[in-house]
Amino acid sequence: MTQAASAALAPPRPASTWTGWGQWLALVTMTVDHLARYVVPERWGLGWADASLGRIAFPLFAAMVAWHGLFNTRNPLGYARRILVIGLVAQLPYMLMPRATDGLILNICFTLSLGLTGGTWLQALRERLARGALGGPRLAAEAGLAVAVWAAVGPWVEYGHLGLLMIPLYMVAMQALHGAGDGLGERLAATAMALPLLMVAGLMNSSDMAKSFTVATSLAVLLLAAGAHGTIPRVPLAMPRRLWLAWYPGHFAAIAVLLLILGQADFP
Repeated sequence: MTQAASAALAPPRPASTWTGWGQWLALVTMTVDHLARYVVPERWGLGWADASLGRIAFPLFAAMVAWHGLFNTRNPLGYARRILVIGLVAQLPYMLMPRATDGLILNICFTLSLGLTGGTWLQALRERLARGALGGPRLAAEAGLAVAVWAAVGPWVEYGHLGLLMIPLYMVAMQALHGAGDGLGERLAATAMALPLLMVAGLMNSSDMAKSFTVATSLAVLLLAAGAHGTIPRVPLAMPRRLWLAWYPGHFAAIAVLLLILGQADFP
């Protein structure tokens, strides 16, 4: 089958209106998480916010990056580089946060950028295998290198090895669910492709509450990929692009200044 014929048979690109809502929800839940973790005194008893609302942000960010990388951009590696630039800008204010662990940890943008890079490689690998354009030795070499990079980078990024898997698994599941036909067999096969993502989402946290919020967020996005995307209206107030790009490093800088003013700073 030619590339043009394959494109003609592919399902239409899904609606992305849900990401307008997702942007606001991700920023709000991330900010609640960081305020509860770094600013609010423990005696206030708001740890539940970190273990509940705070567990929505990362799977939602990962889902939006995977969705745009899979459906909305012709250059996902360029998209990954743009996320990396935000991560570089955010790293210094991120390092000013009081950390529970010692050592250098790269912020979530590095996790998202590397995850998208891995997911893009995986999608290209599947296409080459389908065309018969990849021999066994080359496949083994590429897979071995990918695993080695994943193992080496995992301890240095936020959310670790499991976090790096989220975007590649999202992309596999989204593509399967969106492309599945109406037959029972196809739908069951697509559902099976989503199970690894839900398993990783459940393993990312220790408490039952945190697991529940992370898995529920991931499941909601998978339902969107399965067809619910068409039911979501546009957000009344679109996220300003500059706010979206600046909030991650900016809110860390604001928290650092606030801690200094309150005399609660305990920076490394």
